[in-house]
Amino acid sequence: MYRGWMGKISPKHPRAESLRIRERLVEGFEKGIVVPEGLAAHGRGEAFDYFMGEETTEQARKAAEVAVAMLLLAKRPAISVNGNVAALVPDEVVRLADSVGAKLEVNLFYGSAAREIKIAEHLRRHGAKEVFGTNRKFSTKIDEIHSDRRKVDKRGIAAADVVLVPLEDGDRTEALKKLGKKVVTIDLNPMSRTARAADVTIVDNVVRALPIMAGIAKKLSRWDRAKLRKTTGGFDSTKNLKAMTELMSRRLRKISR
Repeated sequence: MYRGWMGKISPKHPRAESLRIRERLVEGFEKGIVVPEGLAAHGRGEAFDYFMGEETTEQARKAAEVAVAMLLLAKRPAISVNGNVAALVPDEVVRLADSVGAKLEVNLFYGSAAREIKIAEHLRRHGAKEVFGTNRKFSTKIDEIHSDRRKVDKRGIAAADVVLVPLEDGDRTEALKKLGKKVVTIDLNPMSRTARAADVTIVDNVVRALPIMAGIAKKLSRWDRAKLRKTTGGFDSTKNLKAMTELMSRRLRKISR
């Protein structure tokens, strides 16, 4: 059994926050929420975060505002939750779903009924009233997806017009787009297929992006639909991604000097 050491992390350690995040993922692994592959995926994302200075950029904040407005304008919004999201930001994803009226659905690349149920129970302990994706009675498949993520809930992602897919894989984003859905994603790699295929990509760490989105949702939920449409209308995802790529490139050049 792994023995946590979060209490031993000095706040003065230059990588203190990163170590705390890793600890939460390891705890999620021990609870059966996170799989080993999720730990590897986190490490890949953390490398891109390092290039960005481990801070939320102006571009990411703007994308987050547009994303929240899209969810509020949606008729049937849904938020996809995997093991890493459940382990890292359960309170924030529940709060965001409540604020925008979105359905929470467990959807896993490495799926198993046992892990789906554990994640759903974990979300309920953090305040979720209803979690979709665990009842086989309402299960259907998206044929264009070639992983366990093809299985979706008829009442959730399958019926949604706007889907937030944090920590996504490109195959599913492309498939959801082909089905006519708008896709919002959180991806630290602005060059990934997911980032390029999504309608709105928030290039940020999910541990910062989801709390920011939950805060924005509290404000935007008071706006009328005309104001929300104005917020989404002028957003250029390609331009936003290009700005993030250039920012990373500048920081890499600075580091390499």
